[in-house]
Amino acid sequence: MKLAVLGAGAWGTAISISLAARHAVTLWARDASQARELAATRGNQRYLPGCTLPDAVVVTAELAAALADCDLLLVATTTAGFRPTLRQLAAAGKATPLVWLCKGFETESAQLPHQIAAGELPSALPRAVLSGPSFAQEVARGLPTALTLASADPGFAGQAARELHHERLRIYSSDDVVGVEVAAAVKNVMAIAAGISDGLGLGYNARAALITRGLAEITRLGLKFGGRLETFMGLAGAGDLVLTCTGDLSRNRNVGLQLARKVALPEVLRSLGHVAEGVYTARAVDRLARELGVDMPITRAVCRVMDENIAPREAVQELLQRDPKPEHR
Repeated sequence: MKLAVLGAGAWGTAISISLAARHAVTLWARDASQARELAATRGNQRYLPGCTLPDAVVVTAELAAALADCDLLLVATTTAGFRPTLRQLAAAGKATPLVWLCKGFETESAQLPHQIAAGELPSALPRAVLSGPSFAQEVARGLPTALTLASADPGFAGQAARELHHERLRIYSSDDVVGVEVAAAVKNVMAIAAGISDGLGLGYNARAALITRGLAEITRLGLKFGGRLETFMGLAGAGDLVLTCTGDLSRNRNVGLQLARKVALPEVLRSLGHVAEGVYTARAVDRLARELGVDMPITRAVCRVMDENIAPREAVQELLQRDPKPEHR
């Protein structure tokens, strides 16, 4: 197949490197100077240092060139960049099946990616989300990774999963788009909370409790949206949550670590050099949870630390002082 990956950040670069093992890949960078640098150096020093683009990956800043004779599109932008990219695709007038890799709620609309796609693309166009426990750096290095590809069209999900699957990238198919997307989005919020806990030196017991109760929050919201319980227990749910809350490569966990050290949020974001989706998703999820009547105390605590100047230790103390209740209710 000929694949086009739209977005030359860490994840777009990593998935291009990985999929070049089986397919011809065109990597589209929105910025022409970045595209020239990627093509000249065969690396992405800014977003994915130390990884080399194979010869099978062609880099371009021309969207028309990326779309030419393309069999499948992979949109690897941030959530904020997803809608503008879809509008460019619609304007190009090429109806190519697509898979998106972004994880989050759109800040202003509080919509999930599949809802954004429904408003911007023809309804009959095959589409899917690809998610799961996957640090870009490890995918680019060819370390074993397993992901879930979900589509409302099970036939397309199975076909796309087979095409993207290779010996270092195992792809499972699903038809629970909502469940996969909610899990992908909210786990980033929980990673900020885990970083705060670790930054305060609260220990492994506290981290384990936070991950478990974080999964309960993700599941409550996901079920409210119509997701299925087994999705939250799988790769896109528990798998991605554990990785993001414990791995040192997690940008969102790093945000929490710095907040625990009383670094101001604007300074934290400036120092990252990458987008931490959990910061923006936390606010959208907190708003949705209150509107829908879903109990999400960890999310609320993260928002209070980020936006209401409550001290991280005080936020933790408030969580610990909540009244006891049955675990599974």
